[in-house]
Amino acid sequence: MSEPGSGVSHPPSTTVRPVRPEDVPAVVAMVHELADFEDARDECRITTDDLRAALFGERPALFGHVAEDSGGVVVGFALWFLNFSTWEGVHGIYVEDLYVRPSARGSGAGRLLLATLAAICRDRDYRRLEWWVLDAPQLQSSRSFYRQVGGQEKREWVPWRVDGDALRRLADGTGAMASARGD
Repeated sequence: MSEPGSGVSHPPSTTVRPVRPEDVPAVVAMVHELADFEDARDECRITTDDLRAALFGERPALFGHVAEDSGGVVVGFALWFLNFSTWEGVHGIYVEDLYVRPSARGSGAGRLLLATLAAICRDRDYRRLEWWVLDAPQLQSSRSFYRQVGGQEKREWVPWRVDGDALRRLADGTGAMASARGD
């Protein structure tokens, strides 16, 4: 096995390596495939320029790995960033998206992507590799796969989000004031 993050191979057909600028169009196309699969195509707005800037800009905070088949075709990706556990006192990796094209499922690409991220966690003394899974019937096979690799559902935590107008109001300080008044 090569150094984590620099490339991990699974003979004979799948290789995982860090994303390169030339991979961005393929990754963006797969992000849109994922959105379509999750019946959320209208919510997916990412462009190649957006992803290129996030991954390769002046101070990138997003990282990525791709899975290639034996012909060098990108068939899957993981986009991730660092999080931090105040209880553990160390960083971890949060996987924003993990996707393998249907034609490559069962090839080991998904397992290799997660194994690569797990190796980064191990080598950097991070204690957690985390991700969210949409609670939808079409993702039951994904949930089964995640259990097979040792993943555990954390149902006691409920995600919260502030976006759109509420985010703007909060940033302006008006959201907190309206809430305190009971508006």
